[in-house]
Amino acid sequence: MQEKLHMTKHPGINPPQFEANVVGISESALLLSETYCYPRGGGQPGDTGKIIKTDGGISEFSEVLPGEMIVHPIDDPFNFEIGEGISCQIDTERRNAHAMMHTSQHIVSALAEDIWGAQTVGNQLGAIRSRIDLLFENKEEFNPVELVSAVNSVLSSSTPVNIHEWDRSTILNHKLIRHTKFLHKIPGDNLRVVEIEGVDLCPCAGTHVSNTSIIPPLRYIGKKNKGKGRLRLAFEFEL
Repeated sequence: MQEKLHMTKHPGINPPQFEANVVGISESALLLSETYCYPRGGGQPGDTGKIIKTDGGISEFSEVLPGEMIVHPIDDPFNFEIGEGISCQIDTERRNAHAMMHTSQHIVSALAEDIWGAQTVGNQLGAIRSRIDLLFENKEEFNPVELVSAVNSVLSSSTPVNIHEWDRSTILNHKLIRHTKFLHKIPGDNLRVVEIEGVDLCPCAGTHVSNTSIIPPLRYIGKKNKGKGRLRLAFEFEL
């Protein structure tokens, strides 16, 4: 069983270089005994980085993929051997940007629900720019100035971001929990819950910052109509 260390490390920024053993080799990827790498999922891209052999050889890995064991794609997997010890170095700048954006997405989604009752029905996160699909009862109510002002007020307020591990009963019976519709598709008795104090509380396996103060302000880019009641909003960091 692979140890998925990103699930227990919080905050999710500045991932450490870590050591592991190669436990599986395919034509295009390595499986490691443990990993801090975040695999693509929940709208968040997977990590990229470098795998370093004991002899100093370096292999870059592309976007890490999900599965029962997290998959690390590389061009030269057969240069490695089962049981070989390696070091892994995650692209820190990319990971940090995704962690900041994922936390920002939680805030956008929570405030859109609070203001208009809009439900988040999809998202795709990037290092600088992201999109969020919202479902409104009346999408004519949407006001980007109001939303961005509310979001940036939270980002500048030094709000703590906490991680909990709760059982399903606690999650389903909590009066403030959001986004439980698909819990039946997530395995395990205990689930990871992200709390942005006073703003959002929902199950999530993504990487997040420890405090909103380190996230730059968001800027609204535009929207697209995606069907009845549905808007696709685009945002980016003001860098």
